[in-house]
Amino acid sequence: MAAAWEHIGEIANVAQLTGLDAVRLIGLIVKAASTARMHKKNCRQFAQHLKLIGNLLEQLKISELKKYPETREPLEQLEDALRRSYILVNSCQDRSYLYLLAMGWNIVYQFRRAQNEIDRYLKLVPLITLVDNARVRERLEDIEKDQREYTLDDEDRKVQDVILKPDPSVNDAMVLKKTLSCSYPNMPFNEAIQKENEKLQLELQRSQANYDVCQCEVIQRLLDVTEAVAANSVPDKSSPVRTSKKVENNYTDGYSDKENSYDESNTKKSESHKTSRNTSSVSSGHDLLSTRSSHWDDEWHSDLLGCCSEPVLCLKTFFCPCATFSRIATVATNRHISSAEACNELMAYSLILSCCCYTCCIRRKLRKMLNITGGFVDDFLSHLMCCCCALVQEWREVEIRGAYGPEKAKTKISPPPSQFMES
Repeated sequence: MAAAWEHIGEIANVAQLTGLDAVRLIGLIVKAASTARMHKKNCRQFAQHLKLIGNLLEQLKISELKKYPETREPLEQLEDALRRSYILVNSCQDRSYLYLLAMGWNIVYQFRRAQNEIDRYLKLVPLITLVDNARVRERLEDIEKDQREYTLDDEDRKVQDVILKPDPSVNDAMVLKKTLSCSYPNMPFNEAIQKENEKLQLELQRSQANYDVCQCEVIQRLLDVTEAVAANSVPDKSSPVRTSKKVENNYTDGYSDKENSYDESNTKKSESHKTSRNTSSVSSGHDLLSTRSSHWDDEWHSDLLGCCSEPVLCLKTFFCPCATFSRIATVATNRHISSAEACNELMAYSLILSCCCYTCCIRRKLRKMLNITGGFVDDFLSHLMCCCCALVQEWREVEIRGAYGPEKAKTKISPPPSQFMES
């Protein structure tokens, strides 16, 4: 996931953003957020949060702050994070609509990481000591309290399910067609499909260059969807699909009866088009696709003995396991569990020598909620060998997938196990 965040900078010309200070970069992000096609709510929330930071930075003389080494480096890191954030927000306008839908949870995670990264760099700047007044302190407190929640909208999740479904129904076809019409207003349906296909071909080339097998499989699926939709649609270049009922009726009829209503010429044309596409742009990645059989990874992202990679979390869990366990139990049971309540539960089960049984049951619930493969014996042995390592692994998994409990979000939505977007 970290690689995806770093490589996404290749999408735009970063050189154009060099030399802009933090205030100007925030202005560009706010402007780009207002024209986003996908993740509109996330872009608006992100822009509103950055406005708070921009209002604070406008009161400071950034050129003066850069003269001092203790403030120059954090400000430069903040500007780098804002440049990456601009590219992220701008990608919600320029990239393929179907691709952005399929990679929805990955982009949601990047919004979360971007806000946390920007806030972290902002805290490194000793603003209060340089500008010691109550108004600045209050604004810093407002920024710290302004914790936004980024997620997928219900409509976007429905369309994502449609494009990733192996056997779509007639209603699914209608949903996909309507969303494409809204994404490409005032454009004939066939032209919209062709434009999506061209953008997906570019995404496929990027994934092949990075040897990303999972990414190639997802894009391959999206290309098949665009071909199926194009093959089942009646060409009509004179009117937009949004106002053309004739195209819509022909599309749904062809989609529902595709095995009986195709004539031989359309079938041969579709097959020849698919064959030429597979032998050209996809041929270089065909060997990659054959090595994997599933779209999503159903394994733990971190190793059981890899707790040392998070030393702070490891130490906190070692000296205060109840705090970490309560957060994990909150996510697994979908109800808030305090540290005191978790401590009481652990002590009660320890009296009957079954503490590991209780903690491994929580691990099993978490594993099932996140669709991670495994068994009860594995869960029990993990907590029996090193309960601290198991708790660290579980909480790192929650953070990686963004599957926080009810105290972090109004509605609990579990993203797919793993998605990667590389440029």
